[in-house]
Amino acid sequence: MADPKGFLKTTERELPTRRPVPVRIMDWKEVYEPGDSAVLRRQAGRCMDCGVPFCHQGCPLGNLIPEWNDLMWRGEGRAAIERLHATNNFPEFTGRLCPAPCESACVLGINQPAVTIKQIEVSTIDDAFARGWVEPEPPQRLTGKTVAVVGSGPAGLAAAQQLTRAGHTVAVYERDDRIGGLLRYGIPDFKMEKRHLESRLRQMQDEGTRFRAGVEIGVDITWDELRARYDAVVVATGSTVPRDLPIPGRDLAGVHFAMEYLVESNKAVAGDGVPNQIHAEGKHVIVIGGGDTGADCIGTAHRHGALSVTNLAIGVRPPDERPEHQPWPMSPHVFEVQSAHEEGGERSYLASTVEFLANAAGEVRALRVAETEYIDGRRVPKSGTEREIPADLVLIAMGFTGPEQDALDAQLGTAFTGRGTIERAEDYQTSTPGMFVAGDAGRGQSLIVWAIAEGRAAAAAVDGYLMGETTLPAPVRPSDVAIGLPVA
Repeated sequence: MADPKGFLKTTERELPTRRPVPVRIMDWKEVYEPGDSAVLRRQAGRCMDCGVPFCHQGCPLGNLIPEWNDLMWRGEGRAAIERLHATNNFPEFTGRLCPAPCESACVLGINQPAVTIKQIEVSTIDDAFARGWVEPEPPQRLTGKTVAVVGSGPAGLAAAQQLTRAGHTVAVYERDDRIGGLLRYGIPDFKMEKRHLESRLRQMQDEGTRFRAGVEIGVDITWDELRARYDAVVVATGSTVPRDLPIPGRDLAGVHFAMEYLVESNKAVAGDGVPNQIHAEGKHVIVIGGGDTGADCIGTAHRHGALSVTNLAIGVRPPDERPEHQPWPMSPHVFEVQSAHEEGGERSYLASTVEFLANAAGEVRALRVAETEYIDGRRVPKSGTEREIPADLVLIAMGFTGPEQDALDAQLGTAFTGRGTIERAEDYQTSTPGMFVAGDAGRGQSLIVWAIAEGRAAAAAVDGYLMGETTLPAPVRPSDVAIGLPVA
């Protein structure tokens, strides 16, 4: 146990201060000020090293949270990062992007604010990178087996790193011009600066992982050809088909999917030229959808200099406190104020979009919305409550329905589930022998921590398939669900 009286002496959560809003919306740097090591040590000392640490169950990776909390409190940062890396390939990603279901499951959270697990995690890895403790771990021997990983998001990168360290020759294919998938082009820099991604990719390259950007499997190389070239294939293409809003006016200029907007913005921030970039400067912006992608659009619009930003959610406003039907240690659905929400704009709940309205030039000029009512469990616009909201740019951020199917279906006859995800067995193998699937492509839209956990587990399944046995850890099976977390 870190500090036996830590949770008694320090009863409040302390987090780094976010930079002032007028300052941070002028750049794309991360929103937090540097943390105080004394505060971090004090917070780590609040961990009670519970006899049954429910934070393990709350985390799909099974992170050894009490162990590295204790080590951080003792000032043993190098040992702490070793314990963290034992279960998590990329704590610099999860420490910034994961919603921390481990904190919802923290035993201290029963009657006090939970331990700041996520902040301790990200501080541990940032300190380790700064001190040169994150070193390549190349395999001691090669197996002679080859594996292709398709997709370079968190699931694909986790699978690739595990398989490389197991001694296989691994090539990661990415259709975009840079490696990183959602981490590269879906996440704005104010949530995670890309230098963190580059640092990890350098480590992976030094370990032996090969990266092939700008290659689209199914187009540049067929799935059949890929399967013939490699001993095994891991599909980690993510859930990339956006959920549409097929209402009148959907085809108007100025109505876009959220990822179209975010990808172009991220490319521009990276220094690329983006002709006719979707930009929010001087515009009334409406974001439809109240999740993380919607929040990313809100923060991006603020930095673009939007005239106004309105966020619409079709459902009810979540409660401020944990609801009774989601008791500890479940991950509750509560009202969340992300950094983007602090920066301005309006959030509207029970708002059903009825129609996109056009100006004379065929561009969107407004949204007609109505109050949402529930009829037989369905959410529908309530008649007589319609109103108009000015809009020059509308971003649809309503989630994703699954992976792209056409090439896989046409070239391999891959089986899909009724939910649109790739069908797989408990060993992550698809209907095509030697072909495995990990992350959102098999699970459906979910959390980054689930993607990494599945990438690690799929790597163990591939290693066992190729070698007859494996020593790689397999934290989850496709059927596993963490406490309170829907498969999505």
